[in-house]
Amino acid sequence: MRGDDMDGAGVDAATSGDAVASAAPTHRGIEPAEQAAAMMTAAGMPRMPARVMMALVAAPDGGYTAAQLGERLGVSAAAVSGAVRYLQQLHFIQRRSRPGDRRDRYEFVHDTFARSIVGNMPVYARLSEYIDDIAAEHDEDQGAHDRAVELAEFFRFLSVRMLQIVEDWHAQRHG
Repeated sequence: MRGDDMDGAGVDAATSGDAVASAAPTHRGIEPAEQAAAMMTAAGMPRMPARVMMALVAAPDGGYTAAQLGERLGVSAAAVSGAVRYLQQLHFIQRRSRPGDRRDRYEFVHDTFARSIVGNMPVYARLSEYIDDIAAEHDEDQGAHDRAVELAEFFRFLSVRMLQIVEDWHAQRHG
């Protein structure tokens, strides 16, 4: 196997025959991507998926192959594999193949967080209903009743406001 096939950069080298053209991409934004990943990890996201996601946010157009992600992050193929599987399940990244390229590439999905918020709206609505049921079963315990009512109201408020925020975001981006 030729070196340009190994690094996954593929099409340019295959069409030009120039192995130099297939060198690994220049990685930019490494430090801020790592800082953002550390914040996401502190907020509860697993460390390696956070690092892979931020690497893909900073990736050149067309994303990275798994090998390029491993090189960019200085981690094993197994670490990349688990992280991309996790991120694909959340629909934060997508795997794409290119004609003539032997390796799939991974890309960050545009507008993924807005879609995630909208997709979770039924969760907030159902959660508030369950919490209403908790309140209803605590008629004799005012503290538990009031806590449950307040939390259910918060989730209903969050549901409405988050949807409005997403709508405002789309209007700003496309208007």
